[in-house]
Amino acid sequence: MSDTTGTVQAEMSSLRDQLATVRQGLNTSPGRRALLIFAGGILAVILATAYGQILLNRWNQPFYDSLQRRDLTAFLDQLVVFAMIAGGLLVLNIGQQWLNQRFRLKLRESLTTDLVEEWLKPNRAFRVANAGAIGVNPDQRMQQDAGHLSDLSTDLGVGLLQSIILLVSFVGVLWALSSGFVFNIGGHAIAIPGYMVWAAFLYAGIASWLSWLVGRPLIGLNSDRYAREADLRFSMVRVNENIDAITLSRGEASEKRRLATDLAALVASIMRIFRAQINLGWVTDTYGWITVVAPILVAAPVYFAGDITFGGLMMAVGAFNQVHSSLRWFVNNIGGIADWRATLMRVADFRMALKEADQLHGGEQHIQVFETKDGTMVFEDLIVGATSGCSRLAEKSVRIEPGEHVLITGDPSAGKTLFFRAVAGLWPWGAGRIGMPAGANLAFVPRTPYFAPGTLREMLIDGMTGIDDASVTGVLAEAGLDHLASSLDRHARWDRELNEEEQRLVAFARLALQKPDWVVIDEAMDTFSGTVVKRVFAMLGKHLPKAGIINIGRGQHNYNFFPRALSIIKCSDLPALKPPRVRAGALEPPPVIRAHKRNGNGARRNGSAAGHDGADEKVERVN
Repeated sequence: MSDTTGTVQAEMSSLRDQLATVRQGLNTSPGRRALLIFAGGILAVILATAYGQILLNRWNQPFYDSLQRRDLTAFLDQLVVFAMIAGGLLVLNIGQQWLNQRFRLKLRESLTTDLVEEWLKPNRAFRVANAGAIGVNPDQRMQQDAGHLSDLSTDLGVGLLQSIILLVSFVGVLWALSSGFVFNIGGHAIAIPGYMVWAAFLYAGIASWLSWLVGRPLIGLNSDRYAREADLRFSMVRVNENIDAITLSRGEASEKRRLATDLAALVASIMRIFRAQINLGWVTDTYGWITVVAPILVAAPVYFAGDITFGGLMMAVGAFNQVHSSLRWFVNNIGGIADWRATLMRVADFRMALKEADQLHGGEQHIQVFETKDGTMVFEDLIVGATSGCSRLAEKSVRIEPGEHVLITGDPSAGKTLFFRAVAGLWPWGAGRIGMPAGANLAFVPRTPYFAPGTLREMLIDGMTGIDDASVTGVLAEAGLDHLASSLDRHARWDRELNEEEQRLVAFARLALQKPDWVVIDEAMDTFSGTVVKRVFAMLGKHLPKAGIINIGRGQHNYNFFPRALSIIKCSDLPALKPPRVRAGALEPPPVIRAHKRNGNGARRNGSAAGHDGADEKVERVN
């Protein structure tokens, strides 16, 4: 039973929505105060720098006039003034670099922390992973995209703020300088108030319009490139995680072809970006060369008419360049703006998808969960919904007493894993009611257990206290893992070092130490031999004599440990779930969906899928 197959429907978000969701995340971040302090410091330094630039612009006239007069004393005096102004600007520039770096780092920390907090809220990461394309490669969005967005936002934001302040500061200066410009045409004197200001705005406006016209496609192209990067990275991680099975099945050549396909798609995407950047370069580079002489050409008629001195000309040119450089911020940063826009879409739409994950299938029926006061577990008219149909217990009303051992079986396509997820609270869609014992300690065992990084002892004890070495080594021996007793305090990738059977035995040994009141198992015993099953049953019977144990699986080795049996069957009581609507943002064009089997804890399974139903599939894009 597939819970994610089908076409994923995507909703696009606006720039306003994206900015709002990022701002919401930063407003609740612990680093918000530090961000405001650094931002205030940056603003103060930029204002001081703008004042220094005005002083430097004023310095132009006496300096160049001293050159024109060949006045050595005045020339040397102006060099001293220049050294003082330049020294102050140097200190301000270094200070701004330090503040920019601190702001960038704190912004990345705040963005990443917020995304991780939202992602790892109970059940949310699981639901997003089953929501389609938006749930593919969340690690890239939280690590690479969040970092890239922080860098771009800092650089572009500070640059824009600096340009605005310089523009405001020098527009008045340039207006005053050009207010006396008079053009003598045909014996008539024509004065244009603020002549150089209007010339700067017109010149920069034309260049900005052309740059946006040519550079706008970079937004979609950059977004597509990030999607292709994610595909290649995902494929490489998948190969690395499944290298044992790939090697055993001689699948290297096939995987090499898949990686080559993903790499070719990435290269083609980057080539499209290169072509767009070349087109943009024709505009920006041409504009840059013209800018070298543009201010002099604008002021030349007045200078040659003798209405301003050479120093006045250079002062006007300097002011024009300051105003023009502020206005051409957009032209200079069109590529970065397109990149920022694409990255913002990926980060913001992912955060919106996280916030909306709890409402996936919001219009569908939900299973009601309640607490039982008598300590029993109850299933009343329980139906588990999926996109391919629904499943239910053959008995409509089931009550399981504390300490009872129950085996639940079903056909490979019956949806046993979805039933397990519904009991665990991961899959709320369906109908009927699930009663869970109030105040009980419940443990859920997926097909492949989860092991956090650390020592073997930490995995087994899992935060519990008062467990001595004798208890730990005794349980390992009962599980047939006595060879691991000497490795209790060794750090290792236990999910890679232990084979699948050993991992499951460690999970059952952990149960023996934890002593939960209820245990729900999802096919974790189905691959054990009869001898191993007897060993596990003996261990559970010894350490969990009063625990209720529900085993969902084939149950080919029972040995009367589960005297009661139930079965899961397909049904038609509910319509199939509709594909979820999720935010695709700037991910990519509508994807073709391909399903990959996944195990109970989210890792891909190695080897054959025999004996497992397809209730837990994950979608992957196919280029």
